Amino acid sequence: MRSRVSSLPFFRGISPDTLFQIFLGSIAVLSVLVLAALLLRELIVGAMPALSAYGVEFLFSAEWNPVLSEFGALPFIYGTIVSSLLALLIGVPLSLGIAVFLTEIAPAKVRAVLSPVIELLAAIPSVIIGLWGIFVLAPFVREHIAPLLMEHLGFLPLFRGPAYGYSVLTAGIVLAIMITPIISSVSREALLAVPRLQKEGALALGATRFEAVTGVVLPYARGAIFGAVMLGLGRAIGETMAVTMVIGNSPQLFTSLLHPGYTMAAVIANEFTEATDDIYLAALIEIGLVLFAISMVVNIIARAITWRYLRVQGGS
Repeated sequence: MRSRVSSLPFFRGISPDTLFQIFLGSIAVLSVLVLAALLLRELIVGAMPALSAYGVEFLFSAEWNPVLSEFGALPFIYGTIVSSLLALLIGVPLSLGIAVFLTEIAPAKVRAVLSPVIELLAAIPSVIIGLWGIFVLAPFVREHIAPLLMEHLGFLPLFRGPAYGYSVLTAGIVLAIMITPIISSVSREALLAVPRLQKEGALALGATRFEAVTGVVLPYARGAIFGAVMLGLGRAIGETMAVTMVIGNSPQLFTSLLHPGYTMAAVIANEFTEATDDIYLAALIEIGLVLFAISMVVNIIARAITWRYLRVQGGS
């Protein structure tokens, strides 16, 4: 292979290692160019009519009436943020509990069985989870969870009825189920990477297992765990089909988690094929641009905090 490469006039005098670096660098540059072309050509240019017509008010308007050409993204931004944060509120403690159980408590045989099963949950198609949400979860929320919440927490606006089943709460639970395998798998690997001397030193000083885990293991791996949480948040923000099937798809600002809502990804999936008017289509593309921007901001923040943590941990 080396003689063949050296025999070509263009590659003569270039080592295979240099060629390999050029190849990988070209792939990296190409991916950035594709992302930039997608952002510029498909999103910014496509959303330009709506950007020109509505400006910044598009982000703060709650009106969504395609018949009257009234478009505002606030209900969808609000629904996306609330459902994603609800998913984290439910999914993060569950995921950390699974990760700690598999790394610190579970016997080896139990760990060998449960670990692959939990990782396989991430491979379930979102439309299958959405169907389960329609036929199982939504009726269960309407008949059991919602009445319980209204009875004990009904004095709070977040848990006031009526209960529809297809609601923001149902969407949050579905999203929590979808992000749990991701967060738990990454967190488990982070906990396994903690040096055993750290935990053994805490145990030798008289700490209980609970104190060793909460005081030594989790703080040591908090950077990677935070990265796992942000990875799950990115999945929750961009999830489309499962949320579309259970959230109720109501373009209204809601005050109760038991009421229907809407997300940015859901409105694009539902109404893109119905957008026959140019300004209607541009409004949907602008929502996609906002969704892209939010996803980028979340990833940048996650990378910055993780990098800062790793730098501090490394002592530099």
